[in-house]
Amino acid sequence: MAVQNVKVPAARRSTSLRRGRTHPVERVIEALLVVAAVVSIAVTVGIVVSLVQPTVAFFTEIDALDFITDTSWTPTFSDPRYGVVPLVVATLLTTAISIAIALPLGLGSAIYLSEYASPRARKALKPLLEVLAGVPTVVYGFFALFALNPILQAIWPGGNRPAFQNILVASVAMAVMIVPTIASLSEDAMSAVPHSLREGAYALASTKMQVSTRVVVPAAVSGIIAAVVLGLSRAIGETMIVTVAGGLQSDRITFNPTEGAATMTAFIANVAQGDIPVGTVRYDSVFAVGALLFVFMFLLNAVAIRMVRRFREVYE
Repeated sequence: MAVQNVKVPAARRSTSLRRGRTHPVERVIEALLVVAAVVSIAVTVGIVVSLVQPTVAFFTEIDALDFITDTSWTPTFSDPRYGVVPLVVATLLTTAISIAIALPLGLGSAIYLSEYASPRARKALKPLLEVLAGVPTVVYGFFALFALNPILQAIWPGGNRPAFQNILVASVAMAVMIVPTIASLSEDAMSAVPHSLREGAYALASTKMQVSTRVVVPAAVSGIIAAVVLGLSRAIGETMIVTVAGGLQSDRITFNPTEGAATMTAFIANVAQGDIPVGTVRYDSVFAVGALLFVFMFLLNAVAIRMVRRFREVYE
């Protein structure tokens, strides 16, 4: 059988070729995305570079072993000591209390919005919940100091009442701040779980609670981990709440949440606003603490990325 050559009109060929070309708007968008990625990397590199030189200068004067083992941080005293342990303990204690309060509240809110709330209730409640994320953190700080603290003072049993500035009220305020982050991101992860998994569980006579806790939550665990890590990052890096309501005591280690203590961010905020001469050990100590905080955040995010990749579920 003879094969006939079919000629395609020139107009049709040009139309086909034009369809395969990249639209100029797409090129502009691609260029903007590349610029955004480069700027993000450049900012991160700039932060690291700005921390390196003062941190190195600090450790030329202060022994690194004393920095990580000494139990007193008094850089502004007449006899300065540079043991960062009290700052680290206060930071971890504040973060642990805040995440212990925010995790069940945020996860419970996410389960309700995803599995129990009607579409109308979800549209009304989720924006209201996310309004809390837009409140300035200094407002949370004064709310903790002048609203939560008097309540704590009134209901505290015994005569040994909490200090005016203490870790507990700062942690509660931080928990309120990070609840919207955990709830919103967790709800998004749960809503992305295919309905076929829910229908299969209901077909096996599962209750709504069983479907929510044994099917939806495990299927969305990678997104929930990402939400919790983001909440942890906000708690560790929070400055104004702990500066206003947490106190600035750093000369000794304390595990008592009713006492005041300075976190790493609170120390940076407090010392950076003072008249400390540039190039002194006291000045460089701010950058040393900032570098340690950067390392903490880097390790936290590295662990989180590994956990998200391990527990990620992919559905067709």
